[in-house]
Amino acid sequence: MRNATPFFHAFGPLLFGKPPVSGLSEAFAKFSECTSLSRLRKLFGASIPAAFLDRRPSGENSRRRLFSLEVIFWSFLDQVQTPQGSCREAVLKAMAFARRKLAPKKSASPSADTSAYCQARAKIPLTVMNEIHDHLVDRLQTRIPLDGLWHGRHVRLVDGSGLSMPDTEANQARWPQSKSQKPGCGFPAMNLVGIFCLHSGALLHAAHGDRQTHETKLFQQLWSTLNPGDLTLTDRGFCSFGAFAGLSARGVDSLMRLPEKKIRVAITSQLPKAANFDVIVTWKRPAQRPRTMSPDEFALLPESLPARVVRYTIAHPGFRTQSVTLVTSLLDPSITASDLADLYFRRWGVELHFREIKIHLHMDILRCKSPHMIERELRMHFIAYNLIRCLMQKAALTHDVDLRRVSFKGALDALRQFANAAAGAEHKPRTLSALVEEMLLAIARDLVPLRPCRTEPRVRKRRPKNYAASSF
Repeated sequence: MRNATPFFHAFGPLLFGKPPVSGLSEAFAKFSECTSLSRLRKLFGASIPAAFLDRRPSGENSRRRLFSLEVIFWSFLDQVQTPQGSCREAVLKAMAFARRKLAPKKSASPSADTSAYCQARAKIPLTVMNEIHDHLVDRLQTRIPLDGLWHGRHVRLVDGSGLSMPDTEANQARWPQSKSQKPGCGFPAMNLVGIFCLHSGALLHAAHGDRQTHETKLFQQLWSTLNPGDLTLTDRGFCSFGAFAGLSARGVDSLMRLPEKKIRVAITSQLPKAANFDVIVTWKRPAQRPRTMSPDEFALLPESLPARVVRYTIAHPGFRTQSVTLVTSLLDPSITASDLADLYFRRWGVELHFREIKIHLHMDILRCKSPHMIERELRMHFIAYNLIRCLMQKAALTHDVDLRRVSFKGALDALRQFANAAAGAEHKPRTLSALVEEMLLAIARDLVPLRPCRTEPRVRKRRPKNYAASSF
């Protein structure tokens, strides 16, 4: 018989056994463990400590739910890395897991309605996502070999890009469409500026705003994230005396391509007439305040700064000769002009990084319909990108290959296929370990051909049709 007295509760389980557990309680306990709900959980679990996704002591994500923080995070991540992954597909995956893992009862399986999943996804704290992103960045940065740095420095690639999203009233109010488009004919648009690591390819930091916010202002918001001794590598769009002086004041060096207009206005009289040169000049503050700077910011700029200007010529048979002018705060003569030219040539890597995160991970067109969820979708894309970069870095270090030649698309394809195989390796650590090793070997073998001087003009051969496609 069961002891019904309120005294000596600790003796109850010892004398009479544990009380029966309801089906719902058992479902909560098993489902919240989430050892194999997401295929990615088995492959990425070591990269993201479970402490980040534990149940909170109070507030949101503190109650015991089927869609716990851990379940929602891995399901959301699976959506991001899956082409056209929808909320309905994520819920159906959860239902399939529940039917396979839990008791075969109707009450043990969640509903196919996406409302509960979407509500739980909207409760993912941004602080948790930021902490996970920072953890992945630290993991990538600490594994950079010291001999892989450029003259012992960390080089940061800076560039901007644009994104679009569903045309809803909330999104239009936060990120309005271009003023050149008629109302109802455009989509909400976002400007995004990212800082990538040259050596690991990691997305370190990012800032975004509407189309009216200039990319130089977004870059200025990221200055505080840079460390003294870092070297920023930017194109002509970010080159200005204000950025040059602001970064130098923080102990951050810069290497920028100098536009021809700034050459004529600022330092043209100090440059030699030769085709190629390497000189140190005095860069004076502009007479007029730029529109992107406030009067207080402009008043804090120094009157002048020493700058090193390097000009070199690019000549390839069959192509027009091009002259490139760089300006940098690196005045050390041990760093030659050819070193600076070779480094600036590697700036193109940031364009490839944006292509990887926008095209291969489908971030060019975001899918959420509210600014609240757009913020979370954006951060989840950053996390997914850095997770794949972790795989690429581990494969390169394990099998001693050049990380720059490891294919991002190949790593993403390998991840998807081996994740399907890992889903069936439950409670088989040796099988799972062998799958991971085989996946890393496949990633390391999928190298991009070394073609540094190739040219591939963008040609769109398949033109859009002027009639609607028929439905089947």
